[in-house]
Amino acid sequence: MGKFVASMMAAAFALGLAANAQAAGYDKQKVVYHINSADTKTQKGALRNIQNHINAVGKDNLDLRVVMHGGGVAMLQTAQKDEDMKGSIEKLKLQGIHFNVCANTLKGKKLNYKTDLYDVSEKDIVPSGVAEIAALQQKGYVYVKP
Repeated sequence: MGKFVASMMAAAFALGLAANAQAAGYDKQKVVYHINSADTKTQKGALRNIQNHINAVGKDNLDLRVVMHGGGVAMLQTAQKDEDMKGSIEKLKLQGIHFNVCANTLKGKKLNYKTDLYDVSEKDIVPSGVAEIAALQQKGYVYVKP
């Protein structure tokens, strides 16, 4: 009986969040966040922006991609050592956020995604960060540059 009540409360809470997102006037959104700054403060601010975006719209109402190239790839290098950044990225991934890394940047900076970056797999790598952003925009994703 206790598990059933807890499940029902969780479902009611989730429905309430979705209703709040719709009540605020937000329809489903497709968004690409562009991160190319090596500045840790800027990167952490972007991660907070993304969480705030999820909180406002609701994770079920949002298809959000983070595309990193150039200096932005440093965010995943920093997350190897910075527990706060690592925790923020993990939390976002658990909410369905996709992080993509530019193959050109990896090659140019001589980075190995398996050893140099936090939690990156082959499926996360895109041929070109800027080309990926353009392709997502062609598919209706709204561009955000924090």
